[in-house]
Amino acid sequence: MQGRIRSAIIGAGFIGQVHARAVRAAGGEVAWISAASQGEADAAGERTFAQRATADWREALADPEVDVVHVCTPNHLHVEIAAAAIEAGKHVICEKPLAPDAGDAARLVEMAAEAGVVTAVPFVYRFYPTVRDARARVGRGDLGDVRLIHGSYLQDWLSRPGDGNWRVDPKQGGASRAFGDIGVHWCDLAEFVTGQRISRVAARSFAIDRPAGPSLTEDGATVMFETDGGVVGSVVISQVSPGRKNRLWLSVEGAEASAQFDQENPDSLWLGSRGANSVVIRGTEGTAPAAERYNIVPVGHPMGYQDCFTGFVGDVYAAVGGDQVDGLPTFADGHRAAVLTKAFMEAASTQDWIEVAG
Repeated sequence: MQGRIRSAIIGAGFIGQVHARAVRAAGGEVAWISAASQGEADAAGERTFAQRATADWREALADPEVDVVHVCTPNHLHVEIAAAAIEAGKHVICEKPLAPDAGDAARLVEMAAEAGVVTAVPFVYRFYPTVRDARARVGRGDLGDVRLIHGSYLQDWLSRPGDGNWRVDPKQGGASRAFGDIGVHWCDLAEFVTGQRISRVAARSFAIDRPAGPSLTEDGATVMFETDGGVVGSVVISQVSPGRKNRLWLSVEGAEASAQFDQENPDSLWLGSRGANSVVIRGTEGTAPAAERYNIVPVGHPMGYQDCFTGFVGDVYAAVGGDQVDGLPTFADGHRAAVLTKAFMEAASTQDWIEVAG
């Protein structure tokens, strides 16, 4: 592909703007931005420096010069737009959840494979260099045999009864909220770092009362799990934990050492052993070569969420150009998240252990 890659961003809310900044930082062009009304689209176009703005996302998909479509709408619209983009021959980045159920997600995976297009789902926490460093250390055996995987993902933006958002409505956000929104991020990171797949789960969920009545989707959950490698683990998920803004914390503990990642302090990887503990700073001596690609700012200059998005979009663009990219989260990973969500919901409903399909 010659020239700069041109992207169309469908959805102009917070995450659409994150995508737009990442597109520009990765060397692409925001060719189109689409929103629910022309006024909203025009305003978003000014903020994102989009070349064209529209209230009809189909207009953007019809542009033959658009290379990549970013689906950044409320969840219930993902399948329709992603499928239309694939049918138009576009490469597709779709926010998670890829689909409200695993069947629709599997259909999108099949459509993309038949069309031969690059697909991606923004599991962007994979793109912290400290996460790549942790993954490399686990892979080369620094921790010894993994014995335990545990952690949490805590937020507080829905902790007050009057807090609301379209995600609270299951018709727009889906039947699972806290797990489907952030729990799948934690599970993806745990599987990515360890190379082990969650094979069965047990769960308990809860919901707080709101002015309109009890939440129709879960506000939080505790999940126990086993992996295909025989490792046990647990995770606590919550969007109603006051003071926790976006605290994704993962601990992988082996026979010889432990590694811990904290998304609210992402430039440091904690390593522990019986003899001594240490904190490895991103990009310093001893960090894994696999992490170097994602060190896009000098050591000592903090990297954050937006930088991860730039690395993610950059890898998508590299894949569009024909490169083999390690660790790019594709629609197959989006389908995996849908499968895990289905198992979680069944486990929380039946209060029994549930096998995870695939």
